[in-house]
Parts: sequence; C-alpha cells; structure tokens
Amino acid sequence: MTGTLESHYNGFRYSTMRAEERVDVMYQNIKHAFFQPAEKEMITLLHFHLHNHIMVGTKKTKDVQFFVEVMDVVQTLGGARRSMYDPDEIEEEQQERDRKNKINAEFQAFVKRVSELWEQSHLKDLELEFDIPFRELGFHGVPHKASAFIVPTVNCLVELIEIPFLVITISEIEIVNLERVGLGQKAFDMAIVFKDFKREILRIDAIPSASLDGIKEWLNSMDIKYYESRMNLNWRPILKTITDDPEKFIEDGGWEFLNMEASDSDSEGSEESDQGYEPSDVEEESESDEEDSENESLVESDEDEEEEEDSEEEEGKTWDELEAEARNADKEKGDESDSEEERRRRKAKVAGKSRVPDVRDSRGPAKRPKVR
Repeated sequence: MTGTLESHYNGFRYSTMRAEERVDVMYQNIKHAFFQPAEKEMITLLHFHLHNHIMVGTKKTKDVQFFVEVMDVVQTLGGARRSMYDPDEIEEEQQERDRKNKINAEFQAFVKRVSELWEQSHLKDLELEFDIPFRELGFHGVPHKASAFIVPTVNCLVELIEIPFLVITISEIEIVNLERVGLGQKAFDMAIVFKDFKREILRIDAIPSASLDGIKEWLNSMDIKYYESRMNLNWRPILKTITDDPEKFIEDGGWEFLNMEASDSDSEGSEESDQGYEPSDVEEESESDEEDSENESLVESDEDEEEEEDSEEEEGKTWDELEAEARNADKEKGDESDSEEERRRRKAKVAGKSRVPDVRDSRGPAKRPKVR
C-alpha cells in the first residue's frame, strides 16, 4: 500500500488515500526497530518487530515494514542490450545512484528525529532504538523455502528482504548447533534452540562452508554457546526429554552430549584401554636375547655331556686291552714283518690318545638352562 508514515506522541501512523487501509503501530508494542539503507538491495526500509500481533488489512502479523524502492525493479529488454559505454546508460545509472542516496538520506533524517523522540521522558523506559544490520557479517542460507542473505545486528539475526521475514532475538537463544559440519562438506545447517523449549527449533539450512569461521566468531562475540555435529539431529524428542525431566537433564551434563570433541576423546581413550599392554621394541629385543642365550647354554651343556661320556668311555680301558687292540689292527693290515721299534711307536701313540684331559676340570661346572 502506498502512503505516508508519521511519527506521533505515542506511536506511528501509516495512512493512505483510503481510510480503511490505515495502520497504527504503538511505541510500547515495538520489540525491535530496524533501519536498513539500500546498499546492494533495491529498497530502503524501516522494519518493526512487535510484541503482539496487529491487523494489517486482513492479515494478522508481528512484523510491519515500510519501504521505498530506490531503483526500478523491472528493466526493459531493449535496455538490457545497451552497451556499458552508452551515454544514456551512464546517465541512468547516475540518476539511480542519486535517487538511492536521496532516499537513504531522507530515511536517515526520519530515524534521527524518531530517536530523539524516544529519548524523551515518557518513552525513555521503553528503551527503543533503531538497529542497523551489519552486512559484512552476513551469510547466505535457507531459513524458509528460498535462499536469503541473513544479517546480524546488535540484538538480532534478521532477514528483512524476502517474505516471510526472519527476526531472531539473540537474548532468547539458548544454544546453536552447527550440523553437517565436516571435511568435504560444501554446506552446513544451523539449528537454533530457544530458552523457551516449547518453541520450535529454528533451522537455517544450506549455509556455505566458507561462512563457518565467520559465524563462529560472531557467536563467540555474542557469548552464544554453540556445538558442532556431523549429522542433523531430531530435536523434537530431545526437547520433549528435557521438558519431561529437566533435573535429570542437568544431572547428566546438560548440553554436553552435543560436544563432539569430548565424545571423540572418550572413544579414543576407550580404544587405548581395550588394546591393553604392548611391550616395546627394547623389551622384545631383550626377551629374544635371553632366549638366544638360554638356547646357547642348552647347546653347550649338551656338548659338555657328550664329551664327558666319551672321556668316561676312554678312561674305562686298561693297558692290556689297548695292546690287544693294537695287535689286532696290525694283523688286519698284514704288518707282521714290522720291527720291534715300530711296535713301540704305535704303543706310544695309543697311550697318548688314552690320556685325554677331563673337560670338566678345565671348563668348570657345566651350565644349566634357566627356568622361567
């Protein structure tokens, strides 16, 4: 509806040529007031978010907006084909910039006069002021059905261009859960939980991942607790569980079940405890060395026992037996014609062989295997 907005002692009045299209907004019913000048948008606007619903025409609403278009929304097909160096095109662009600056200045002057009125004694207790969105902190998302540019303000998170409007009061937010956050994700979702658990969770979907760090910084600056999760949560049963037994919810740690970092550290700790004790490389090497030394001692002890048995067998023969063995050997070889001197030499050799030293006397006690 085209008309005129006026500021009065106790509220705004928007009037048109038809009396039945008049809209009155009382100051005491204003919860938030916004002034958004046209920058990249095509309109300059004043927006009022109300405590209670009012009737605008036949519609019941809590959001009332007054705006002026700073440029033509519809462009002719012939105008779209003109060159950027066309003098007429340059002149039109200059006229649009002048119109935009003029409208922004008029709105700014009106906002200043209203702010001075709100500082008067009869309205000062309402603590009203115009909030201006910070475009540099804005991000794209889907709060309803279409993508929109969502912008923070001092007291709110708003989207005032597309209908339906979005106005979230920061002081009413309990926590924010950033969902579908992870490597390789091009977008994530934001679930806003209000302090009034009976209110529905407000979701802003399909936020580009490039905006994640900026949103975290803004949440930290506003002292809003936020969590991250790799998937979307079903919030209705969660809120029902909280409202059914709020004391148990607090005893169980409150919102810490959303803490993804804490849950990851707990799972890592349980995995480490399940693995048990694993010996180090040094311990494995030392054990293998001990086994090798034990095997060596077993081999040596076996050799010692064999040598002892051989020596005991050789010590058990007498001189007569040795001479008889020597004579038998001579007969087998056919050496009956050998001289007496050669027989004596063979006897000396046999006697030398019989005098084998006792291995146990030179080596000491035989080694024994270790018992484990």
